[in-house]
Amino acid sequence: MKNSLKGGLVILNEMKDKLPPSERKIAEFILDQPHEAIHCTATQLGELSSTSSAAVIRLCKSLGLKGLQELKLRISGDLQKKPENRFRDIQPGESSDSIVEKVTNNSLQAIKETTEMVDYRTLEKAVDVLRKADTIHFFGVGASGIIAQDAQQKFLRMNKATSAFTDMHNAAMDIANVKENDVVFGISFSGETYETAKIMEIAKYKGAKTISLTRYGQSPVTSHADVSLYISASREIPAPFRSGATSSRLAQLHMIDILFVNLVTDQWNEASHYFNEITDVMDVLKGKPLRQKKAQS
Repeated sequence: MKNSLKGGLVILNEMKDKLPPSERKIAEFILDQPHEAIHCTATQLGELSSTSSAAVIRLCKSLGLKGLQELKLRISGDLQKKPENRFRDIQPGESSDSIVEKVTNNSLQAIKETTEMVDYRTLEKAVDVLRKADTIHFFGVGASGIIAQDAQQKFLRMNKATSAFTDMHNAAMDIANVKENDVVFGISFSGETYETAKIMEIAKYKGAKTISLTRYGQSPVTSHADVSLYISASREIPAPFRSGATSSRLAQLHMIDILFVNLVTDQWNEASHYFNEITDVMDVLKGKPLRQKKAQS
């Protein structure tokens, strides 16, 4: 199973403001001197950042990585990439052509960085959980609720029983009787959304499987997830105003697409049958006659 060997610098950028002071100093040193950092031992990194080797080990754990070697491998992968356009802030009064260019670039960057952070073992686990699910319950608030509704529309094509709620009270009624083979999928850009975290907590208590989709890092939502999936969203709040879930929304949709296509290709024969059935019904809605089914021999 392939696993990403990129995204180390992205992860550090995502997490640095959430880290304790000593770990933040190490993260900032690595971001400032990545070429030097990849050749350092834990002890050397501690010395160069005026911290300690123990703080380096704690940093790797905080980042959700197996150790310093994985972090250095990911950073090495980043350094081998071709230079790309960085996220760029949009200022008041900018021209339309500049806005088009910057919004497009920022969206592409969010998708690319999300892909670089993918842990393929975790992705495979998520696909397996969704494949075995009797019912999938998607939940998100605000802009994340739109992602939940998109996910429901996609997974319906696989003949999966699905629901999508953006209201906590309706969602609570929906998952009041979830079973062990059901999946509750919580979507939250920040990972801090109270309603989403609470729904995940209830689902976990009821014995359902839980999957989260948030920005990178530990959060109230991920704390109740059996499987945690992440998007890159560190540039979602450009000065001088919040962009209002633009690049993060596309990154979330991208991850839902990845999950759906993985599930489809894993169950290709069944998926082809379901898609043909859907096409037949859509043709009838367009005025074409309903095809007769072949008699079973």
